[in-house]
Amino acid sequence: MPNTMKAAVLVQPGQFEIEERPVPVPGRGEVLIRIARVGICGTDLHIFNGHYASENLPMIPGHEFTGTIEALGSDVTGLEVGAKAVVDMNIGCGTCYWCRRNEILNCPDMQQLGITMDGAFAEYMVVPARLVIPASGLIPDDVLALTEPLACVVRAARKANVTFGQSVVVIGAGPIGNLHVQLLRTIGAAPIIVADISADRITMAMEAGADYGVSNPADLFETVMDATEGRGADIVIESVGQAALYAEAGRLIRKGGHIAAFGLTGPDAELPLNILETILQENSIKGSVAGMGQDMHDALTLLTHNRIKTERFTGASYPLADIQEAFDTISQRPGDLKTQIVI
Repeated sequence: MPNTMKAAVLVQPGQFEIEERPVPVPGRGEVLIRIARVGICGTDLHIFNGHYASENLPMIPGHEFTGTIEALGSDVTGLEVGAKAVVDMNIGCGTCYWCRRNEILNCPDMQQLGITMDGAFAEYMVVPARLVIPASGLIPDDVLALTEPLACVVRAARKANVTFGQSVVVIGAGPIGNLHVQLLRTIGAAPIIVADISADRITMAMEAGADYGVSNPADLFETVMDATEGRGADIVIESVGQAALYAEAGRLIRKGGHIAAFGLTGPDAELPLNILETILQENSIKGSVAGMGQDMHDALTLLTHNRIKTERFTGASYPLADIQEAFDTISQRPGDLKTQIVI
């Protein structure tokens, strides 16, 4: 094992530098992972653009990753050197009220790999052993690196209690929106209506299993009403992160419907809410943003058994040395649902 490694450090918004750093040594209850692939997440782009977590810079971002277990710290059992693995990015204390309920984002001591602490855009990283999930060596690295984003979608569906025969609107047909569509199809939701201003991404969402696609915002309300016998959708998933679209979601749900709040907005965005209407109609809204715990295991199981079409997510990749170009050009490549960094 080398003594040093290359790491992509975001030194300030918009600027990566490739640095030579010591290879970290796993301590008690920790594992050293040799990183293979890392996906670029929308959160990474927010950090890159200075809109989120900029107070943590300089930092190594990256949290959608897979790799190989390279070394075990003391007191680590149940894991083997040389095994492929994925890692839960959410680190809680493990003992508080929220950790016991698998609501780790609410843990007072919560940390996140690649967001509040150094992440995976590096050749090696040390992680808590309890967050390492062994994976089949038969699954390609580019597919395994989709485990974390798929886990986020698994959790959103779980929080919204989606079941078969429910009508669902997905606002946003980017990479996460596409995964929402695929998982909803697997669960048995119907009809699935997807909305996005990009006609190309609507086409991809239709290929992924959506029943209706809407690229003209003026047509969305009528399409939803026509598809649901005038009731409105059982569930609307906002996967973009705009206050105006959250307000639109309120128009699209049926009486007694549910808004799944998923897309990240700015910290000051607010949603006007008619309290009496919400009470009388028994409407609901629930937030969800990150997969954790069992969500990661379930996502890996779905990928292992080919329940998700991954081809659209695995075509764009850049070596670590070209990470600056990968981030600089990602907005110019809307046809690439996911860009991955090959370590």
